[in-house]
Amino acid sequence: MYRPDDVRDLDYERDLGDPGAFPFTRGVYPGMYRARPWTMRQYAGFGTAEATNERFHFLLAAGQTGLSVAFDLPTQMGYDADHPRADGEVGRVGVAISTLDDMRRLLRNLPLEQVTTSMTINATAAILLLLYELVGEEQGADPARLGGTIQNDILKEYIARGTYIFPPRPSMRLITDTFAYCQAVLPRWNTISISGYHIREAGSSAVQEVAFTLANGIAYVEAAISAGLDVDRFAPRLSFFWNAHSNLFEEVAKFRAARRLWAHIVRERFGARDPRSWLMRFHTQTAGSALTAQQPEVNIVRVTLQALAAVLGGTQSLHTNSFDEALGLPTAHAAKLALRTQQVLAHEVGITDTADPLAGAYYVEALTDAIEEKARTLIDRIDELGGAVAAIEQHWMQDEIERSAYEAAKAVDEGRTVIVGLNRYVEEGEARAEVFPIDPAFQRQQAQRVRSWREQRAAEPVERALAELTRIAIDGGNLLYPMKDALRAGATLGEVSDTLRAVFGTYEAG
Repeated sequence: MYRPDDVRDLDYERDLGDPGAFPFTRGVYPGMYRARPWTMRQYAGFGTAEATNERFHFLLAAGQTGLSVAFDLPTQMGYDADHPRADGEVGRVGVAISTLDDMRRLLRNLPLEQVTTSMTINATAAILLLLYELVGEEQGADPARLGGTIQNDILKEYIARGTYIFPPRPSMRLITDTFAYCQAVLPRWNTISISGYHIREAGSSAVQEVAFTLANGIAYVEAAISAGLDVDRFAPRLSFFWNAHSNLFEEVAKFRAARRLWAHIVRERFGARDPRSWLMRFHTQTAGSALTAQQPEVNIVRVTLQALAAVLGGTQSLHTNSFDEALGLPTAHAAKLALRTQQVLAHEVGITDTADPLAGAYYVEALTDAIEEKARTLIDRIDELGGAVAAIEQHWMQDEIERSAYEAAKAVDEGRTVIVGLNRYVEEGEARAEVFPIDPAFQRQQAQRVRSWREQRAAEPVERALAELTRIAIDGGNLLYPMKDALRAGATLGEVSDTLRAVFGTYEAG
């Protein structure tokens, strides 16, 4: 894509600046990792709440510094574990959470005021956030001291992933209501993690990942301002989530270009005056789509280099994939090895001694400029289409990603892109690795727990709270307050979702 000799004259003072200074090409903080390394936030979630809680304690004991929760598909789609559509999916790709009691068991004996928690959840993000807050209150935690992140990025679900429930516009209302609620009640919470990760996993290029993610970010800021929120009140709590692929220099340049673009967008397009609003703070995960089932141990090398790119690019937190994830859920052994990969980077290789160590390298600076320029061109095109929501409704971004994914797959098939163990240096025989076991009893147990929860609660307070949620959904007002009342009264995730489905309808991809 880029040639290392395609460089222009480089003026260090004019073009680079310092870490922690606008436009933050070199990092959002002056010292970066010299004071402390990035947050090591390993993603975990499977089966029952108890099983996931056990994995959290295992990872914290191994030195993990932040929690990250994966939810199963029924939870993501707003279905309780006993719903017919949940059959066969409960606990498969994440933990099943249907009730307040499930969240209690998930968070048992975890120091919620001391540890930050990231929850990868979108269509039902507000529900899971409120359940987390309710458990924190039961534990005696001050909501103002609870810290963490909900992904809450519904636009990329329409573009790349598919776990949406409602049409885009009522979904945007839920997001801006979450911004306002957290501003008032949970001020330390990152209200959205605008995600390029899944856009890249769907097959986008690095440039498309930057452009489409920032276009979504623009749409969220516009929606919040239209809802009456002050950009300098909510923008400092926005965060981003990027993918780290294996082209080391391109990935480093991608992070630097994205940070610079966002700083200019928020300051110049939206008039933000608070320097905290200009910062692009982000989490990174290594590329799941780059893992191979063939020769799975080679994935350890891939993940290490991808993690190196994320750190050289200035990430604030990082998840390193386990080498066995192309075969199934990560085993405890593989999850610990993935965490140890981060710890080696943080403590053994000198990478934390300086901020932005590749700054000034002509190739890296040329790549940074090129990605910024190409991403800006795509953002301009999305603006011409009417913005991210309109571009999604016209299927423009989806089509662009599909074309990019096709070309990338064709290059692998034809051998122009080499994947070790897949299309070169191939070995005969099946992959050999321990595979995480899935117990089919998980679903039966969880479904029975939900049914018992409904039988044991008082029905009238739940019905009254859900009726008030319906009224607010129709008449206007912040949805999170009646949602919290309903969940506290004992409503399930599925019941709250169904109440909103009845008002907003469901989205069907065209």
